[in-house]
Amino acid sequence: MRTTVFEEYGIVLDYLPQGLPGDILPPHKRTAIAHVIGENYFSLLEVVPSTELSMHERVFIGKGKRDNIERVKKRLRYNELSATAKGELKYIIEKIVSENEQKFVEFFNKSGPISIRYHRLELLPGLGKKLMNEILEERKKGPFESFNNIKERVPSIPDPKKMIINRIVGEMQEADRYSIFVSRPPKEME
Repeated sequence: MRTTVFEEYGIVLDYLPQGLPGDILPPHKRTAIAHVIGENYFSLLEVVPSTELSMHERVFIGKGKRDNIERVKKRLRYNELSATAKGELKYIIEKIVSENEQKFVEFFNKSGPISIRYHRLELLPGLGKKLMNEILEERKKGPFESFNNIKERVPSIPDPKKMIINRIVGEMQEADRYSIFVSRPPKEME
């Protein structure tokens, strides 16, 4: 059974003061919406703002009194995002990952196997068995402290931050069945 996760804060990917283009409602009945990405679980959400919003604005979307958001309308899948939101997504994910670097470095420090033959580290794009073994050997000597520390201690690794960002984008696009960073909408939304 899936546990429901709630985001506290999100970042505005796109603000649509006239609602979605192509909406069948007449213009006078449309409401403004915004596409937002959650900071903790990378949930993609459609929200109804109570005030005008700016691109990249950080907004409170958690339970309780919200200043800029009237309500969270629904969860979104990647393909439901506006073109602008899709364009901003990688930039905002990079910002979130950079601001929470230690959380993602911990992934390199604590990841374990998924099965007898498959390790969580192998879920990162560009990371195979050989590189995984180098990381595992190096972390036995002590935990990694930063992305730069990972690059220094495992010289053959591509940019670990980009690996995380690309994995998050892939999870949003539902590239495979595993989700380690992103809270995906339930399957019944299909």
